[in-house]
Amino acid sequence: MKNAENTVSILKGNILYPMDKHRIGTKPGGYLICQDDVVVGVFDAVPPRYREYPITDYGDYLIIPGLTDLHVHAPQYPFRALGMDLELLPWLQTYTFPEESKYRDMDYAKPMYEKFVSDLKRSATTRAVIYGTLHTPGTLALMDLLEESGLVSLVGKVNMDRNSIPELTEDTGVSAADTRKWIAGCQARYQRTRPILTPRFIPSCSDELMAELGKIQRETGLPVQSHLSENRDEIAWVSELHPDTSCYGEAYAKYGLFGGTVPTVMAHCVHSTEEEQDRIQEQGVFIAHCPQSNMNLSSGVAPVRRFLDRGISVGLGSDVAGGTALSIFRAMADAIQASKMRWALLDDSLAPLTLAEAFYLGTAGGGAFFGKVGRFEPGYAFDALVIDDSDFETTADYNGLIQRLERLVYLGRDDQIVAKYVGGKPVF
Repeated sequence: MKNAENTVSILKGNILYPMDKHRIGTKPGGYLICQDDVVVGVFDAVPPRYREYPITDYGDYLIIPGLTDLHVHAPQYPFRALGMDLELLPWLQTYTFPEESKYRDMDYAKPMYEKFVSDLKRSATTRAVIYGTLHTPGTLALMDLLEESGLVSLVGKVNMDRNSIPELTEDTGVSAADTRKWIAGCQARYQRTRPILTPRFIPSCSDELMAELGKIQRETGLPVQSHLSENRDEIAWVSELHPDTSCYGEAYAKYGLFGGTVPTVMAHCVHSTEEEQDRIQEQGVFIAHCPQSNMNLSSGVAPVRRFLDRGISVGLGSDVAGGTALSIFRAMADAIQASKMRWALLDDSLAPLTLAEAFYLGTAGGGAFFGKVGRFEPGYAFDALVIDDSDFETTADYNGLIQRLERLVYLGRDDQIVAKYVGGKPVF
């Protein structure tokens, strides 16, 4: 028998995984094997070369890939579920900016971030793309906590030098200098937590600041996150600020912050024009679809079916606190429901999303922003969730693995997660 120090892990259970955008693979009573922190494969029986290794038998539990949250605002966690009767821009002024200004005080920031990270750790999320605030000490404290959690994350120190409250508006030069210092402070500090450049959105960043961020990106090669075409008033505002551009995305592209050689994730894209979608596709920009936030803040329903049909890279975001919950299962359910409303009320040429497609978005779709993540295929990162769904009331007629997954999407809770692995390492 191999000892516990080996680099092989074998999990036994009812395994579900995305085969592609449209198909879910199942392996009842199967074996999921990891070696050197990456997936070897899913098997009906343990291959001979692995038979000397111990097996962790999870019985009738479900085993699925870890979920990726492509867009979440950590400092907004304290006021989730508030202000849901407002649209985006008034909501930012009423709730978001006043709350985020408090994070200049480390006595406030640290306990708030501790709560966020604790809940994220217990959730089904294994990897996340996260906003901090413009405050460097607080953002580093957030990153420290995420590193300790065992999750994998990209975290941004937000940049904004205009169109905010005074307490949350940086001097342009200071913003760029602080960003460089923050990036330097991350060097050799983390293994699982990396910085990502974060211009909040075009209205909050002057041309001078965007140009500086473009320089920093070229110096560092860091990825970029921001918001794109979320709300009609926001889009009109960007058009006024950048009359030389033909679409919102071009306001990022002209500073070198929109895909191509720059890994980029843009949240929302609810109202992206055909031209903007062409740019997104051509430049390999990822879209973080945030259906709950888009409904809560009256932004609309993104045409996700069109994105998928075009081959655009799409994942899901909780977008707390525009979204009220960290659950990416909830985001899957909301994505299906929102697509049905779009089909019924706006455009019957775009078929609603299927369960398989929503599952793909929450696993492999968003995971791809981190590389080979979100699948149980050879060479992929070993991110996995083990889930006890035995308390769901059911009968034998409704207890197939796909049916159990569907109930999990609509009814799943964090307390049903009995084990969580990220990059081959157990989180709990």
